[in-house]
Amino acid sequence: MTANLRDLKILSTARVTGNGLLLRPWDPDSGADVEAWLRGNTDPEFRRWNTPITPVTDRAAAEDSLRVRTARALEGSAASFVIEDAGSGTPLGHIGINDIRPFMATARVGYWVLPEARGHGVATRALGLVADWGFGELGLHRMELDHAVGHEVSCRVAERCGFRYEGTMRGAVFQAGRKDAWRDAHLHARLATDPAPKPHPKR
Repeated sequence: MTANLRDLKILSTARVTGNGLLLRPWDPDSGADVEAWLRGNTDPEFRRWNTPITPVTDRAAAEDSLRVRTARALEGSAASFVIEDAGSGTPLGHIGINDIRPFMATARVGYWVLPEARGHGVATRALGLVADWGFGELGLHRMELDHAVGHEVSCRVAERCGFRYEGTMRGAVFQAGRKDAWRDAHLHARLATDPAPKPHPKR
């Protein structure tokens, strides 16, 4: 049911530009996309803070993972974007709108940045773009994101983009590299009616 959202068919083809970035759908048939997805998912810093239910450990798994994400976009439940430098087309990371709940007009956001692209405000610029797109183009009412307690960089990104800290969720995410132990997570959220945060220029 999509009573409170606009047409979700755009999830599989949307392209969002601004802040020196291009956000476009991942392509499982692109060798470059598969390689970037694999590098991001196997990066030690990513693994420090994230424990995927289905780990991506090789190219075949990376391709399969991207095909799943493409299917979710086609069915209207999520959108996964490559973060690219708008000028060069260099992949910088990933940002996704996940767990879209149409009737409540809510969704969750997740992101990561490749090692060589860190320290340049990529996550902040991408999150600002995807928030504006989610509220404006999709008609979302509320967007949430969470991160493991201790991930201060992600906390700052959320706050810079107007995602207010709402509390600590106990035992909400897996411990690094484990699926039999949990850790707490911070919950952040932004409403369509919240004041827009001050823009953060490209660094």
